[in-house]
Amino acid sequence: MVEAILIGRAKTPVVLLPAMANRHGLIAGATGTGKTATLQGLAEGLSAAGVPVFVADVKGDLAGLSQPGRGDPKLMERAKATGPAGYKPLAFPVLFWDLLAAQGHPLRATVSELGPLLLSRLLGLNEVQEGVLALAFKLADDEGLLLLDLKDLRALLQHVAEQAETLRVTYGQVSTQSVGTIQRALLQIEEQGANIFFGEPALDLNDLLITDSQGRGAINVLAADQLIQRPRLYATFLLWLLSELFEALPEAGDLEKPKLVFFFDEAHLLFKDAPAALIEKVEQVVRLIRSKGVGIFFVTQSPLDLPESVLGQLGNRVQHALRAFTPKDQKTVRAVAETFRASPGLDTEKVISELAIGEALVSVLDARGTPTPVVRALIRPPASRLGAITPEERRAALAMSPIGGRYDQTVDRESAFEQLAKAGTPPPSGNPWGKAADAIGIPNPWGTPRDAPSAPPAPGTRIPTARLPRAAPAGRPRQTLAETAVKSVVRSVGSSIGSAIGRQIVRGVLGSILKR
Repeated sequence: MVEAILIGRAKTPVVLLPAMANRHGLIAGATGTGKTATLQGLAEGLSAAGVPVFVADVKGDLAGLSQPGRGDPKLMERAKATGPAGYKPLAFPVLFWDLLAAQGHPLRATVSELGPLLLSRLLGLNEVQEGVLALAFKLADDEGLLLLDLKDLRALLQHVAEQAETLRVTYGQVSTQSVGTIQRALLQIEEQGANIFFGEPALDLNDLLITDSQGRGAINVLAADQLIQRPRLYATFLLWLLSELFEALPEAGDLEKPKLVFFFDEAHLLFKDAPAALIEKVEQVVRLIRSKGVGIFFVTQSPLDLPESVLGQLGNRVQHALRAFTPKDQKTVRAVAETFRASPGLDTEKVISELAIGEALVSVLDARGTPTPVVRALIRPPASRLGAITPEERRAALAMSPIGGRYDQTVDRESAFEQLAKAGTPPPSGNPWGKAADAIGIPNPWGTPRDAPSAPPAPGTRIPTARLPRAAPAGRPRQTLAETAVKSVVRSVGSSIGSAIGRQIVRGVLGSILKR
């Protein structure tokens, strides 16, 4: 049986049962009340239980998970008050990722994988422009054009504009003004770094689910301190990743621990200005992905930042202090208090405004899946470092990465923009972060060369840990075994797809979830 994860202590220890971690959760509270430390502690506990974790490092301080804590006297005192083990500084196995390819392994997806619906959301298109973009994707399927990066999409849109009169007969009216608007929107997101995100080699979800030599789950840290300044790209990427996980993972039923726990920081950005249809699909993913063994924790300032349909599905809740200086704030506190199961002798509404830094109101699911009465708890301190790490420490962690070199070289192969271009070259051998780990002199959490090869695997091979089955989810005919094989071929570096069905299957990841 997997050991429970300590959250903090009230009169008795407050714990999260790993079997209930896929029932989703919420970490909320005003700025500076301790949300990040709570998130960090939960990530540590899940990793120690063998559960891989994905977190977005919005402020740059979650990178401290890769380094042991410094043994601050206040932390040691709190650790003694919240748990019998006291304070023991520990570093955890961290994989750094970065959509902008500056502070971690590049994290990419192809234009075809994102599909017209999420791409329209990213570009901020209206319904007419979204229809033109959908037309362009359909044309790409029909004419055998593979969409990998932004230059492919830009070339496709130019082709649509040039053939507008001809296409009208088969596809309907094509507005060249809308094409121009989409092109300008592409230019804007390219200037924000989206051109780095779109391309190959694309992310293999298996690489998020690995464990280290001690059986601890990898903590995947997405560098988001710069990305958060591009909120639409940030929210669209995380929604795409959730959708990919939903589509790829098989039904798992009730497990003793999740396959992955996903922390969605600044969660309000997902729903800001989102159309009702998109919110409905997000609610659907949250409701159904539990059965795939994935837990989602939303991290935000106020629970009311989330739609009621999503908030109602979050069984595990950690509520830090909320400030009530205005009538609107007081109304928010009252509404938040009403979402907890009452506890005798505890005035939840009053306590929410009185909580000190590092204190929280906590209600989790018990073994029967029933919310426990809310308690006022002192949150345990993380064992890893609280705060940012140095560039040298980041380079050292990247140097030890078991996927070093796999994503760091962009591959540009035959696609819509370059029908006759040469096939892209495979990623270079060796880890591009060099000998930084030796310079720092810290142990490698990924184990011996047998567990974490010093040279990257050949393209197409995978680390033999935490395999991700590619079984077809029930009720989704687009994801048969044959189709999944075709999708795998699309992602391989040296492959080339000429048939329309191949590209349609790639976009089936989101089409089956987000289609209207």
